[in-house]
Amino acid sequence: MTGTVLGDVPDELTWRMDPSKFSVVGAVTKRLVPYLIEATLIPTALFYGFLVAGGLTWAFVAALGWTYTAVLRRVVGRNPIPGLLILACLGITVRTGVYLFSGNSFVYFVQPILRTLGTAGCLAVSVLVGRPLIARFASDFCPLSPEVQDRPGIVRLFQQLTFLWAGVNLVAALVSLTLLLTVPTAVFVGMATVSAWIATCVGVVVTVAASVRTARREGLATAVAPNGALRAYVAVPG
Repeated sequence: MTGTVLGDVPDELTWRMDPSKFSVVGAVTKRLVPYLIEATLIPTALFYGFLVAGGLTWAFVAALGWTYTAVLRRVVGRNPIPGLLILACLGITVRTGVYLFSGNSFVYFVQPILRTLGTAGCLAVSVLVGRPLIARFASDFCPLSPEVQDRPGIVRLFQQLTFLWAGVNLVAALVSLTLLLTVPTAVFVGMATVSAWIATCVGVVVTVAASVRTARREGLATAVAPNGALRAYVAVPG
């Protein structure tokens, strides 16, 4: 069995053909973790570091500066901007603007929770209007040709995964809101971050399992590169 990729043909000397679910999880993790570190962990660490060292104003400047620089670097280099980074940039911009308008620090901390709730709602609505957002984010991890994306089985997969991630965001928001209202700020920051990462990891595992199962049912095969890049291709006898 050989593979014909819809797009770039993977080099079988470097790409692992038909990897296991564990290998796919590893590949997705390899691609996802840098995005999460860049879009969430680093700006969060900068914010609280500058908050302790220089106050709230410098914390805003540091977090905004990092996020805008990450976006600008890709614009200048004409590289694709990951969906997670776009959401992070929009989120921190809105949070800072609302805080400056209100002057209330509690408003700053509750905004990401409201944004997460909004994200859950947007994901659910995108399915109802026939444009599941997961189809957009999927291209950051495993590019698919239009022919593959339009298959009924793939369309259903994107719908199901979009609902899944709506649920993940809803759970993360409710947990964070509960923590914000019941524990000190220092405890809230750590526990909210950990709970969000746990929810994300669970979502990734479920997403990969469902995606591999659907790909096999649709007669597709997968390939993973040493750098974690994924491809889905149509397997043909050879």
